[in-house]
Amino acid sequence: LTPLLPHIDHRNRGMRTRLGCLSHKSDSYNDFTAILPDKPNRALKRLSTEEATRWADSFDILLSHKYGLAAFRAFLKTEFSEENLEFWLACEDFKKTRSAAKLASKAQRIFEEFIDVQAPREVNIDFQTRELTRRNMQEPSLTCFDQAQGKVHSLMEKDSYPRFLRSKIYTDLLSQTQRRLS
Repeated sequence: LTPLLPHIDHRNRGMRTRLGCLSHKSDSYNDFTAILPDKPNRALKRLSTEEATRWADSFDILLSHKYGLAAFRAFLKTEFSEENLEFWLACEDFKKTRSAAKLASKAQRIFEEFIDVQAPREVNIDFQTRELTRRNMQEPSLTCFDQAQGKVHSLMEKDSYPRFLRSKIYTDLLSQTQRRLS
């Protein structure tokens, strides 16, 4: 396919990859080695039922926990919407930028990857937010993505997070932590 259509852009290749992975995607994780960072078996042993249960208290608690973040990322991958979390994380990292020289290039990379129309991992934001962010790029600052990041955070909190809490990924993870106690 590729030799016949050398002009295919990276977005189409990404779609082929996503479509090819459909048969591999599952909302169930009996083996958590794929989602937990570091050494998964040790990580799962260290994750308490109380910690995993607290993820349901608030979206921000989930995002602030290393294993919660990993489980949420795995869930978003099953829904093909991990770009939202990746953008949010990129913005969090961007806000820690101390070098003025790196600020503009990091901002440009984030904009081109997530915000620009037809970006390879374009996030779902409204036209006004996209345009405000585009204007902010004329003089990038640590706050240039704040509105877009807030919209994506709100979208994940209202949409993806409740589904995550009902997902088999989360309920299986809770079950595994509870079984360890018995």
